Amino acid sequence: MTRRRLSLLALIVFVTATASGCGYNTLTTKHENVKGKWANVETNLQRRADLLNNLIETAKLAGVQEQEVFGKIAEARSKLLNATQQAPQGEGGDKTPEQKQAVIDASNPQLRSNENFLKAQDEVVGTENRIAIARKDYNDATQDYNTKRATFPTVISAKLFGFKEEPYFKAEEGATQVPKIDSNTLRPSQSPAPTK
Repeated sequence: MTRRRLSLLALIVFVTATASGCGYNTLTTKHENVKGKWANVETNLQRRADLLNNLIETAKLAGVQEQEVFGKIAEARSKLLNATQQAPQGEGGDKTPEQKQAVIDASNPQLRSNENFLKAQDEVVGTENRIAIARKDYNDATQDYNTKRATFPTVISAKLFGFKEEPYFKAEEGATQVPKIDSNTLRPSQSPAPTK
């Protein structure tokens, strides 16, 4: 009877050791996947930190430069008004090609800061999308790892070799509130008017 129990115990130990050895490799692979996905989250968060301040400063600078060209726009409008009101000098009462070109040139002042703001907005949206995808990939890898870790017989390997449950990436408290953007922070500071 004792011999039978020892044989049964030896068989259980052998099966457990064999099953947990396979579980160890699986857990190691899945745990490394979780670590890699977390590194991707951190990389994208760092990208956001590096990029956003530079984008905002670029957009602010473009806005300042655009303020400086408002005088030039007024000048261009004046030229347009003059060009359109100028009496036709061509044959048959038509404007000459030069007069038409003057109207075309005067009607096309280009402002670029709007393009810079749109590019900044696109970069912000793209960055946030990358972060969202990295977070989802991390949570998917974490779910896969945690599920495998908690199933039998892998749970034995997890306990024997110290594989701990990984946390999910969760939204911060208040993340459901819509953020408020203050456009005043994007405006250049104005120096006070000189006192007389």
